[in-house]
Amino acid sequence: MRQQTTQKKGAVAITGGASGIGFSTAQLLMARGWQPWLLDLKREALDAACEKLGIDASRGIVCNVADEASVEQAFTALTAGNREHEVGLVAVVNSAGIGMDKLSIDTSVEEFRRIVDVNLVGSFAVGRAAARYWLDRESAGSIVNISSVSGMCGNRGRSAYGASKGGVNLLTMVMANELGQSGIRVNAIAPGPVDTPLTQAVHTENVRNQWHSRVPMRRYGTTDEIASAVAFLVSDEASYVNGQVLAVDGGFITAGLVV
Repeated sequence: MRQQTTQKKGAVAITGGASGIGFSTAQLLMARGWQPWLLDLKREALDAACEKLGIDASRGIVCNVADEASVEQAFTALTAGNREHEVGLVAVVNSAGIGMDKLSIDTSVEEFRRIVDVNLVGSFAVGRAAARYWLDRESAGSIVNISSVSGMCGNRGRSAYGASKGGVNLLTMVMANELGQSGIRVNAIAPGPVDTPLTQAVHTENVRNQWHSRVPMRRYGTTDEIASAVAFLVSDEASYVNGQVLAVDGGFITAGLVV
């Protein structure tokens, strides 16, 4: 069996890396010596994120995770870039995602499919590309999927989002089972409510008040707090952690009656 280890200062590909949890993860990992590569939809956002990080704009790659060809092209560019910088890809963080707060009966098939395509199919396509990269090179690696507590319970208005994230949780377990013997670990983080551009766009004042009342810590999490959990899972400190879905939610999932 291949040695299950993560190289120091290796490359980390982060989808949705231009903002939110993805960008905070890039900041933290870079501070700890990793070399982040950002994958996101818009060139302008990538350029701005790379400038904030102080890295070359070439390390921002335009990628639509819901499109198989786009993911393949991104990994081709990523591989070429890593070769040029003489560093190997050692981890992937699937942070790209979209959301919607809508009752099931009001959700169209097109809306449902769009959420699933980005959140679930995107995580699959990127995770598969990373696994193939490592298997071809007989090297170890780590995949961290950003899921959600909405994939662990039946939150009202989250039929599409919850189904997509529940799928991410099961995908994480299956890929961990399939790839573990090759030294490739697959885990997920399930954030509770976190202040990100996505939640700021989707969560109304009423929704925010409900979250505050149901989370024992009585607040939203921060992107930095999620990034810290990701940093643990990609590190050698988590070398025997595989197939887990870690809720980082202020106690929401485990809470009973909150008074």
